[in-house]
Amino acid sequence: MMGMWFKHGRLWWCAAFVGLLLTACATPQRIGGGTADAFDRTGRFALNVQYFDGKRDAVQGGFAWQDDGNHLRLDLANPLGSTLARVDVSPGQALLTHSDGRQERAQHPDALVELVLGSPMPVAGLRDWLQGKTGSDQVDGLQKNEAGQITAFSQNGWRAQLSRYDSQGPRLLQLSRKDTHRNISLRLVVDGD
Repeated sequence: MMGMWFKHGRLWWCAAFVGLLLTACATPQRIGGGTADAFDRTGRFALNVQYFDGKRDAVQGGFAWQDDGNHLRLDLANPLGSTLARVDVSPGQALLTHSDGRQERAQHPDALVELVLGSPMPVAGLRDWLQGKTGSDQVDGLQKNEAGQITAFSQNGWRAQLSRYDSQGPRLLQLSRKDTHRNISLRLVVDGD
């Protein structure tokens, strides 16, 4: 009898562990309530920072993105799917709402995201990059594939590599940046339609 309980108990724990792993891959739900032509994406991110003194930081989680061209909303979640923060961007203003309801304002969204993650994420650039565009700022080293889709470029201190395109844009974005005291790499994997 004891052996049978042990066998079934072990199966239950294995099933619970698999369920936990599946939950850990959760991404936030799509953001509802936008205009019909709003650009929506969800997925996962991994941010790694290597400091020149040998220290290393890493954070990962999920994101939900909605942009109607005038208003941008970005939700950031931890690996278990709990919301870390929401960033709302409108012309000349960015508002960060922490999970506990505290709010902070700035003119630029990148600085607000750095408050949550501890390292910068190029939110302003991602408005274009998630759609496979470069935007209006100067671009260096622009590369395209045979289909005419942008695959690599440098802009505003970030090196971007875009791939795995679907009908809305790239589904894999690999971004890197070298600052005076650290190297930053950011990987975004967009969920399928």
